[in-house]
Amino acid sequence: MLSNRLQQLANYLEDPICFADIGSDHAYLPCYVCVQHPKAKAIAGELNEGPYQRAKQTVLDQHLAAQIDVRKGNGLEVISPGEVNQITIAGMGGKLICSILNNGKNKLSGVQRLILQPNIDAHLVRKWVIDNSYRITAEAIILEEGYVYEIIVCDFYTKQQKLNNQQLLFGPFLLEEKTDVFQQKWLSEKNKRLSLLSQMQRASLPPQEKIEQLVKEINWIEEVLKDDNC
Repeated sequence: MLSNRLQQLANYLEDPICFADIGSDHAYLPCYVCVQHPKAKAIAGELNEGPYQRAKQTVLDQHLAAQIDVRKGNGLEVISPGEVNQITIAGMGGKLICSILNNGKNKLSGVQRLILQPNIDAHLVRKWVIDNSYRITAEAIILEEGYVYEIIVCDFYTKQQKLNNQQLLFGPFLLEEKTDVFQQKWLSEKNKRLSLLSQMQRASLPPQEKIEQLVKEINWIEEVLKDDNC
């Protein structure tokens, strides 16, 4: 049974499906997609030997070797320019996702859609995509086994999308919808920032710039939660 998080990612893939799943975690997502869409093609990329072998075995067990190519390599090294039209990267930190995309920029030719699920630092991912010829076209926030996950869907678009700092932090679509999970996440994030702020203020040399940024973000969060009567 595929997790709800990965099913959500799969739902954002568009026909015709020819995608690369980077950091493929047993190739669960490519297998699910290719069972649902017999004409779909996928590349499952893994960096290390153990996960690479496990992904290969999953594909063989599902009899999907004709649709899924499991490749070993670092990030987007596993694809050639123009080989896929969509890329999924899930279950990593935002900094790592940005690093993978930066290092593989030359492989993004022909990639019309990026479906990204950062575990943390989603604002860095949003900043990267709008600075690199993509625009955010959909977002989702889900709660699964006690963890909150954000999914950011980005489509190729030559004209730069304009987002303010609040939209980068909260997500432009998530900020509009303000679901229960969104509210839960940002109440928790507010409390984390308050705790961190207290620690910084007690330091012998308080980092004033970081303190000012934290105060600003706490105020933003309070405004967003207040607007929804939380």
